[in-house]
Amino acid sequence: MEFIPEETYYGKSGVKLLRLRTEGRVHHIKEIEVDVHITLRSKKDFERGDNSDIIPTDTQKNTIYALAKLVGVRSPEQFGQALCRHFLSSFHHVMAVRVHIEEAPWKRITQGGQEHVHAFVLEKQCIRFCDLLQQRGGLVQVWSGLKDLKVLKTTQSGFVGFIKDKYTSLPEVTDRLFSTSIYARWRYATLYGLDEDKAWQMAKEAILDVFAGPPSTGVYSASVQHTLYQTQEKILQLIPQISEVTMEMPNSHYFLADLKKINMENNNEVLMPVDKPYGLIRASVKRSSTSKL
Repeated sequence: MEFIPEETYYGKSGVKLLRLRTEGRVHHIKEIEVDVHITLRSKKDFERGDNSDIIPTDTQKNTIYALAKLVGVRSPEQFGQALCRHFLSSFHHVMAVRVHIEEAPWKRITQGGQEHVHAFVLEKQCIRFCDLLQQRGGLVQVWSGLKDLKVLKTTQSGFVGFIKDKYTSLPEVTDRLFSTSIYARWRYATLYGLDEDKAWQMAKEAILDVFAGPPSTGVYSASVQHTLYQTQEKILQLIPQISEVTMEMPNSHYFLADLKKINMENNNEVLMPVDKPYGLIRASVKRSSTSKL
């Protein structure tokens, strides 16, 4: 047997912390959940039960807490880079570090149009995350993203012109409800001049703008595929540091409730959400070789 390097690692997962920073009376918080996984040069721990190279996962957990205090948590991406640097610089036999971080979406409570100095509310529109990979001797690779962004629009969506065969029962429709739970992950080619929080917010707003369209009119979606591609295109246009974007948009179905059996008409007014089965649409795009940052 031989090991598959990119699939061989160990570490600590699910390390939760809240970093509090104060500026006078104003308090700032970042709550994150961290996974750190490391790959060692030797595999003697697996092969022979020799633990002499192992950095205990408890040590890794304590390192996460210590670095949160020492370097702070300005953004998930910044903190992830600090973790990669620490393990690669502190242990010569660590060959690669993988970090996954998710951020809890705390927002300041607003009262009378004024933001509170130390009180927050959890507003879970979606989950922000980042993934980092740094191999010894290489530059850190950084992905950011979001998941579980549930959106719905009641019109301005259709699906026509698809293949029909003897098993097709789906009718063509030019006006339908469109709902999905969006997963998006993008890779940064460079972090130079990047405000990670601002870039993440811009990407999220691009996703919502393409899906919804102008507030008073909306925008027509010819398919989930087309809306997904238009979103990726806009993200790449807005944020030059991003080199590639992967997105998943499952088509969450809402079917008309059958009211005929109780002698009532249902004019597209009462619908039933159906979790499964669902259509899954996924695409990854990257800048062409002629694109320049």
